[in-house]
Amino acid sequence: MQLHLENDELNLLANVLLEFASAPQHPQLDDELLEKVLARDLRLDSGELERAADLLAAAKRNMKEEILREPNASRKSNLQQKLALLEQVQERIDEACVMF
Repeated sequence: MQLHLENDELNLLANVLLEFASAPQHPQLDDELLEKVLARDLRLDSGELERAADLLAAAKRNMKEEILREPNASRKSNLQQKLALLEQVQERIDEACVMF
């Protein structure tokens, strides 16, 4: 199975990877994975797919917490739309992991 993501999905994945790459301790794999996503090269190995799935799961948890704390209805709605897109990307990555 070949992983295919639309531009908005790729952008979201890149943003998630950038967030985690700015963390004090992140594995080298994150840098390589980020470089591939930015280059739109989705020929990922099993480790990269699993790492992407883990990072998306963490981002999903963080976003759900942020939605719960957000008092502004408009901002909350935007976050919920972003969460739906994140869940879509996570589902595709999870499918690719299973098929690998």
